[in-house]
Amino acid sequence: MQLKNYKSLIWILSITINGLIVLAFYLPKVSVLDEYDFSKLPLLNAVLNGLTFLSLTTALIAIRRKKITLHRSFVLLAFSFTSLFLFSYLLYHFSTPSTKFGGEGIMRGIYLFVLLTHVFLAALIVPLALLTMAFGLNNQINKHRKIARWTMPVWLYVSFTGVVVYLLISPYYLH
Repeated sequence: MQLKNYKSLIWILSITINGLIVLAFYLPKVSVLDEYDFSKLPLLNAVLNGLTFLSLTTALIAIRRKKITLHRSFVLLAFSFTSLFLFSYLLYHFSTPSTKFGGEGIMRGIYLFVLLTHVFLAALIVPLALLTMAFGLNNQINKHRKIARWTMPVWLYVSFTGVVVYLLISPYYLH
């Protein structure tokens, strides 16, 4: 199959995923989930972000060594970790009030900078990663390489700063 068959799906997934994330912050929490303790999900999310980062780093090293099969395997592993993260993240935010950062001064500024860049680039990485993977899986290598030069550093940044945001906010969890 050619990429053009996937363009609509990529747009639908990108809009749906980013829309669900926005809704998770603004809709009332799902009361049917009240009986469950989701307090450990932020830690799981940080671990999944860390595993995504390590998988992407390994994929990058593999492709620089021209080990295409290994590269593909680790990108798919990173995509799997990111997908699990997304499920866990949505479950947490649809069921639990957001934690507020309690730091002050320069730490607050650092936190807000990291958080804002993380959020903006996380929304951007959804279509970028899907499009990059579609090019690669459809053997459109020149297009894949061209967009991957942008996708890889953005995805690495998003997965790394996901861990950083957790570490910065974790002392303020009320659990």
